[in-house]
Amino acid sequence: MKNNRLFRNIRLGIKTLMLHKLRSLLTMLGVVFGVGSVIAMLAVGEGASREALEQIRRLGSNNIIIDGERPDGDDEGQRGEQTRLLIYGLRYADLDRLQTGFPDITRAVPVKLIQREGRIGAQAMQLRMVGTTPDWFKLVDRPILDGRALTGLDLERKANVAVLTEHAARRLFSAARAGLGSQIRIGGTSFTIVGIVQSESAAAGGMQTPDRNTDLYIPITTAQERFGDLQELRSGGGVSREQVELNQIIVEITSLDAVESNAAAIESMLARFHPRTTAYRVNVPLALLRQAEATRRNFNIVLGAIAGISLLVGGIGIMNIMLASVTERTREIGVRRAIGAKQRQIIQQFLIETIVLSTTGGLIGVAIGMLIPRIISATVAMPTYVTPLSVILALGVSMVVGIIFGIYPAIRAARLDPIEALRHE
Repeated sequence: MKNNRLFRNIRLGIKTLMLHKLRSLLTMLGVVFGVGSVIAMLAVGEGASREALEQIRRLGSNNIIIDGERPDGDDEGQRGEQTRLLIYGLRYADLDRLQTGFPDITRAVPVKLIQREGRIGAQAMQLRMVGTTPDWFKLVDRPILDGRALTGLDLERKANVAVLTEHAARRLFSAARAGLGSQIRIGGTSFTIVGIVQSESAAAGGMQTPDRNTDLYIPITTAQERFGDLQELRSGGGVSREQVELNQIIVEITSLDAVESNAAAIESMLARFHPRTTAYRVNVPLALLRQAEATRRNFNIVLGAIAGISLLVGGIGIMNIMLASVTERTREIGVRRAIGAKQRQIIQQFLIETIVLSTTGGLIGVAIGMLIPRIISATVAMPTYVTPLSVILALGVSMVVGIIFGIYPAIRAARLDPIEALRHE
């Protein structure tokens, strides 16, 4: 009996709203735009946050990245014929201390960076040569697209083999009609390309990823023997000489709980043996990950609050139209009260109408809110992600807004004096 009465009231509410189609549609627009903007803005924020978090995760939550940095003020080449020697960066002794003095470290991977021109046939391009060990490919999550990675045998033999990034391979291979197994000439040395690796070139949460699009990976023993630690750089007609043993060391820690404590211990160790604190930087992807997740939560709260204002405006619109409806239907309310309708039934009737308005507007807003991120992704290639929680939250808030802003008009209608209502013209 109660269910039949409820369905009858719902049908009556829909019928009443359909008598003023344009007014009902305009009233719903505030809720439609509110729900749509909540979902769309949260989808854009979630997509950007997930991309940044994924880049940080690819650096390895268990990893610590130690970068040797060029001291400030030493980035200009020497003018004239004078030549200066600049010594900076990490040392092989640092690598030995990390491998022997920290029991929580499972791997310590050295990285030596050398800028050179690579040439296959007539095609040439500037490459960043990365002298490292096979463990680099285990610590940094980059898939091998073709061929193989470096091996321990390559390291022992000081082999002239190289793994090329996909971007560099496309540029060099397409023009030279080369492929896996081709010889790439760097200076006076030829290297056999044994693999192609995918790389990441974007910055992750303020930390530069350890690889670039133009990287060429070779065994670090080969880099030491063929190129040494001394490089000559020509700039502005001058020459500067730099001696760098290691540019980077990537450390893997046994467990997440030990990452931050070991990072602090590593900084203390480096401070003892490197008097200039600007000569290195210790990056902890785990700390960046936590910071990025906290930023994402705050960002989503701000976006949701901004978009929620639209829902508030929509609720005010619902209250306004329902108050106008009470005035228009004063005589009808008086007739219903005169034939026995109770106050709660009048309240129920007006609340049903506001819920129908807000729910219908909410459903249309959900459809629009899910469509807008797709359009954004298709047009500007920006990552977006619609979470089920954002849809449920936006739709639920729209219904709550409808109820809250419909209560006052419903109570006002129920409290009308039947006799005065019947006299209303």
